[in-house]
Amino acid sequence: MRHLALRLSPGTELRSALCEAFDESGAAAGFVAACVGSLTVAPLRFADRDDAVEVPGPLEIVALSGTLSTDGPHLHLTVADAEGRVTGGHLMPGALVRTTAEAVLGLTDAFAFSRALDPATGYAELFIRAR
Repeated sequence: MRHLALRLSPGTELRSALCEAFDESGAAAGFVAACVGSLTVAPLRFADRDDAVEVPGPLEIVALSGTLSTDGPHLHLTVADAEGRVTGGHLMPGALVRTTAEAVLGLTDAFAFSRALDPATGYAELFIRAR
């Protein structure tokens, strides 16, 4: 297991920056170990919906968790607005860093993560292979 620490600058798109860092790491499997920071907007997909909802900022990142694979990420984000109201869901593209985002990724080659259509769910789900 190794770790990769990132600090993302204002205007950086969060999801793609995490994916790019993972891809450049050469790891076969990854996960978000920690993430804090702020966003100007957070596009989220809520449970049992196909469309994304744009949560307007300013927002604090309360939690970000998920897995990273060569076939793409599965990330869930929780944010708090200026009144402390908390919203969470599946992180979609378009979340822009407001002041900073600090993330630590866990990386391993002991497993290979991939995604493939699971007929039982209808979604591209995580498949785990020991290496």
